[in-house]
Amino acid sequence: MSTATTAARTTPAGPATMAQALQRAMRDAMAEDPRVHVLGEDVGTLGGVFRVTDGLAKEFGEDRCTDTPLAEAGILGTAVGMAMYGLRPVVEMQFDAFAYPAFEQLISHVAKMRNRTRGAMPLPIVVRVPYGGGIGGVEHHSDSSEAYYMATPGLQVVAPATVADAYGLLREAIACDDPVVFLEPKRLYWSKADWSPHPVEPIGRAVVRRTGRSATLITYGPSLPVCLEAAEAAKEEGWDLEVVDLRSLVPFDDETVCASVRRTGRAVVVHESAGFGGPGGEIAARVTERCFHHLEAPVLRVAGFDIPYPPPMLERHHLPGVDRVLDAVARLQWEA
Repeated sequence: MSTATTAARTTPAGPATMAQALQRAMRDAMAEDPRVHVLGEDVGTLGGVFRVTDGLAKEFGEDRCTDTPLAEAGILGTAVGMAMYGLRPVVEMQFDAFAYPAFEQLISHVAKMRNRTRGAMPLPIVVRVPYGGGIGGVEHHSDSSEAYYMATPGLQVVAPATVADAYGLLREAIACDDPVVFLEPKRLYWSKADWSPHPVEPIGRAVVRRTGRSATLITYGPSLPVCLEAAEAAKEEGWDLEVVDLRSLVPFDDETVCASVRRTGRAVVVHESAGFGGPGGEIAARVTERCFHHLEAPVLRVAGFDIPYPPPMLERHHLPGVDRVLDAVARLQWEA
């Protein structure tokens, strides 16, 4: 790594949005490693629907930031070939549900190639997926599809919720020799924070964002701000809530999560994905198995409803909000 590149990474960046931090992560990775290529629909000249790849094609050329046809299976299949020949592709799927046509490539090849070749052929592919609701998008533009990726062995699944994590986790994902599905909460793209492009806790580690004694809120991605707001509101009821940001769904940080639940004795899992068959069921099971004798109440879930994503005018009723989180906290058998 050159001195100039090192200085660029360690110089404080000041206030930035999550979208800017993600762009900076790709830019820094591309500057340091000529094997890193970005590809996807409209990522070049337009800079992506959410402008996350803005300026990359101008700086690195269209050969390294490439607009593709509207064919997700073809995009990911191309990335498989690129990775097999030594490149490190970063794929943008544009919207969450647009990724579904690429599932065959993802499940049959991306997730299995390293195992199939006995470790001889890793596929260092990052699949960036803007996901979740809260932006007034219609069906196929607001899905929370993390459960599908979590259920596919061979994939790492990452879901940042802060500006610093957006940069740090994406840098780590690009450097990883295993495929990473990188879930970007699009309603947080314009969230802003002071940050510096320093390393963060690695993939596979959760972080306690707020300490508390009464109960633990376990969450990730777009639901983190909701849980932090709920924790503040809960003080009026006399509850002191701890908030754990998972950051990484696969691998999962049992140690941090269970240490928190053992301290508080109660837990609520919060996410936008549907409740039935969603990530909350797996998380609740893991917590129950490991913390059973510390629990004062069953682990509860606050999730999106078990329906296709509703029209924009109704999404506020579908997405977990502060009131629904507090209602769940109130059901944690405090009388016991």
